[in-house]
Amino acid sequence: MPAIIALVSQKGGVSKSTLSRALAVEAARAGLSVRIGDLDASQRSTADWHADREAAGLEPSVGTQVYRSAAAAITDADKVPDLDLLVLDGPARADVETLAIARAANLVVLPTGAGLDDLRPAVRVANGLVEKGVPAGRLLFALSRIGTDAEADAARSYLEDAGYLVAAGYVPERPAFRAARNGGLAITEVRYESLRKAAEGVIQSVIDAAMTAAEGGEAV
Repeated sequence: MPAIIALVSQKGGVSKSTLSRALAVEAARAGLSVRIGDLDASQRSTADWHADREAAGLEPSVGTQVYRSAAAAITDADKVPDLDLLVLDGPARADVETLAIARAANLVVLPTGAGLDDLRPAVRVANGLVEKGVPAGRLLFALSRIGTDAEADAARSYLEDAGYLVAAGYVPERPAFRAARNGGLAITEVRYESLRKAAEGVIQSVIDAAMTAAEGGEAV
């Protein structure tokens, strides 16, 4: 069975799909066999991004499939020989499926912006998962669409005060990232070095946490 990293949120626009794609691309670059399970069958945004990437002939190629449930994605992934990593791009809502995704994953990533309109719902999702038995040590927040260092510091403090782990660094809000996504690229493939390094730092922190979690520890 492959390692599973799940990205979940209660709302859209917090970079859940953006981070899913970057995780998959960087894992593939590292030589891992990886698949993204797009669990939002109505929007299919990651599947559409995959089609754009394939049409542009970009490497590495990242397998992507739309599923109506985490269980279907996991069952299908188990049939793929030597699959190393399954990235679950969860639907933009908090419901029973979110809990199923979290229970199946080695690491659950909750992307969030810096505003309280993002932070409060994200913490409520995390609290709900913990109340249902998902260990807090398997939950990791990731800051994205951040304007300034001060915003990032304040958001990080808010989440840590709530008792949760936060990935190192943050993904800034920049038009260049949107342009990259529109061309089938991951945010770690953006043309500007400073932005690329910022994105790579967050993704590497998530990967490090996933490796620790897969070995039976907490996402530190």
